[in-house]
Parts: sequence; C-alpha cells; structure tokens
Amino acid sequence: MGTNLQLADRLIPGANLEAYIQATSRIPVLSAEEERTLAERLHYDGDLEAARQLVLSHLRFVVHIARSYSGYGLSQADLIQEGNVGLMKAVKRFDPGYGVRLVSFAVHWIKAEIHEFILRNWRIVKVATTKAQRKLFFNLRSQKKRLAWLNSEELQAVADDLGVDPHVVREMEGRMASQDTSFDGPMDDDDDSAYQAPSQYLEDRRSDPALLLEQSDWTEDANGRLMQALASLDERSQDILRERWLTDGKSTLHELADKYGVSAERIRQLEKNAMKKIRTLMAEAA
Repeated sequence: MGTNLQLADRLIPGANLEAYIQATSRIPVLSAEEERTLAERLHYDGDLEAARQLVLSHLRFVVHIARSYSGYGLSQADLIQEGNVGLMKAVKRFDPGYGVRLVSFAVHWIKAEIHEFILRNWRIVKVATTKAQRKLFFNLRSQKKRLAWLNSEELQAVADDLGVDPHVVREMEGRMASQDTSFDGPMDDDDDSAYQAPSQYLEDRRSDPALLLEQSDWTEDANGRLMQALASLDERSQDILRERWLTDGKSTLHELADKYGVSAERIRQLEKNAMKKIRTLMAEAA
C-alpha cells in the first residue's frame, strides 16, 4: 500500500486528472477492521498518519461523487478538489463509535463542499441564497422532464415534491435559465454587438435634474402640509407627536404619562387620535 499512497500523494487533480484518477483507483479499499483501527488511532491518539491513510483510501469515492456533478460546466478537477476538502473535514470529525463506515459519514461532507463550490462559481451572481433556493438548484434540473419552461401542472408537482411554494420554483427556473452578461459589452468596436450591452440601454436616473427637482418639490410640499396639519392640533397632542416621532431621543408612553399625569393607555389613545387627524388633514390639503 505504501508505494501507491506515495504515488497518489504526489498528484493533484489539476496537474493531470487522468493520472490522478488512475492513481486513486490503485489504492486498496480498507476493510472494516482496518478502517476502524485507523479511525481509533486518529480519534483517540491524534495520529496524523492514520488520518492520511483514511483520506487517501477514500479519494476514489470523491472522484465518483464529483463525476455526478459534471453537468454544471465546471472543471472536474476543481470539483474533485473541493470534494477532497469535504473528505478531510469528515475524517477529522469521524468518531469510530458511530458504528458506521467512514464512507457513509463522509458523503454528506463531500457533497456539501461541492455544492458550495458550484453555487459560488456557476454564475457571477449567486443564484441560490436561501435554504429553499439551494434545495431547488440541485433538484430542479432532475425534476424537469423537458427543456421547455414548466407548465402550471408541472410547476405545482415540482413544488409539492420539493416542499416549496410554486413561485419559488418559477423564480429559480428563471435564474437557472439566465446567462451572465458583461455590462460594458465586448471590447471591440463592432457596432452590431455593442448596442446589445446593458450599458447601452440601462439608465441611472438618480442624477436626473428633472427627477431630483420633482422629488424635492414633493418633499417640500409634504413637509408643508405636515406642519400645517400639526399646527391645527392642541398643544398637548402636538407635544406628544413631537416627543414620540419628531425628536432623536423619543419619549416612551410611560414618560409622557408621568409628564401629563395620565395613564400610558391614555397617551396611546391621544397619539392615535392625533395621527388619524393629521392623515385626514394632509389628504384634504393634497
């Protein structure tokens, strides 16, 4: 076993993938007793050589899993490398007292690392962030029976099968069908393709003078109507609204209740009535 282990140890997937795969396939599979002995040496004694042998003897298993993710357009060598990271994490956390083989324990760690790598690199913009979206990303492709968009019945069936809302399925389907596009377009001066770049038709109107003036006029008008409506209230109601909404250090209901010698509930009622009156007056003045 020593010669084969040394051979695999000198190779990395990216250098020569076929040679790496051949080398890992020549490493003997551990028996249950051999695996348990190595796992106990690592778990109880911190034996790094035992960890090394456990990792190397399972590299072929990582290759097998990584091959099942070849449809995402990413480098097979990168997928294997990420799976190897998951394998090492699994070996580190493996407890021989679990009573299961390492391969059964490690498969979850290997897939988790590969999944995370795919989500980070499949598109420039991450397509799945929530738990439901991540679940959909890796299941939707296998659920679809054809390349066309899902119809209503298929959409509902996929949603029921995966335990998510139909709109989440539709949103993920759209994300998976989209393509990354350069904002500025190609570097050449080809007019036939340059006009298609988003920089040619997407508009940032945040600095549009007309829009800024419109927003400024609307804000000034709204503030004027607010001050006019506020002035129509009695002094106590004005003070309550100012202390509750128009100052940095907002007063609590109990603080205002102590100030006016009433209950906190009474302050809440006065505040509610004042707000209702202001909304009515502002609507009438609009």
